[in-house]
This record gives sequence, structure tokens and C-alpha cells, in this order.
Amino acid sequence: MPHTKKAFFPGSFDPFTKGHEDIVLRALALFDEVIIGIGQNSSKSRYFPLEKMEEYIRKTFEGKPVSVVTYQNLTANVAHEYGAKFIIRGLRNTTDFEYENSISQVNRHIHNELETVFLITSPHLAPISSTIIRDLHRYGSPVDQYLPYTLD
Repeated sequence: MPHTKKAFFPGSFDPFTKGHEDIVLRALALFDEVIIGIGQNSSKSRYFPLEKMEEYIRKTFEGKPVSVVTYQNLTANVAHEYGAKFIIRGLRNTTDFEYENSISQVNRHIHNELETVFLITSPHLAPISSTIIRDLHRYGSPVDQYLPYTLD
């Protein structure tokens, strides 16, 4: 069996947005498989339930070589555990780059075979952030236009 190129796409995904979906779909043009990792931070409470978000993401990518896992560990360790040699990160702006660049250096130090691949967010999706969507939802504004699924 030929070696498959696996990429790990980590995040809190609270919620998973159309911007995240766009990054995954574009990553599938580069990699054979994308593993979406929903990181659990024990010091933060989620706005959208983890189990529901995992279900929404799975349904979004049904029939595609995408899997969803949840984890409480260092991202580099989890990517390594799943056999991914690449970590995918989406960048909306230079602030994102500064933050993500430091993390990518540490991930590479932990597991030197890990390569971080940065994908620039599509311009029409750049203004979307999970934080903004949570705030809109919290105060009763509709958010379905920003999500690749419908909240139930």
C-alpha cells in the first residue's frame, strides 16, 4: 500500500465555521487524509457542546477522507500518534501568522518530522471568527450563514 499523506487540523472549533471548512476542503487537494482534532482545554469551558460539534463536523465531511478526533494533549503528540506528518493551520492575517509561527516551531522541536502548512483564508471568509459567531449567537443573532451546518 502506498504511503498516504495525512494532515492534522487542530483547533477548539467552538464553533467550526465555513472558514474552517474551506481550509479542510483545500487541504484535501494537497493531502490524502485530513484528521480534524478538536482540542479540549480543561481550563476553558466550551460555548457549543463538544459532542454536538464533533457530530456537526463529521456530517459536514461525510464521504470525504476526513476524520474527527477529540484530544487533551499537545497537538504535536496527537498528530504524531495518528501518523500525520503535517499540521494544517489557517491564517486570516499577520497576527495569526505571528502566533502560529511560534507554535509551529515548538511542534517541530517536539517531533522533528512534523511540518506545519499554512493556508491563507479565502478573502470572503477572513472576517469570520469563532469568537464573533459565539457573540452573535449568544445575543440572538442568526449565525447559520457562517456555518457549514445548521445548529439544532
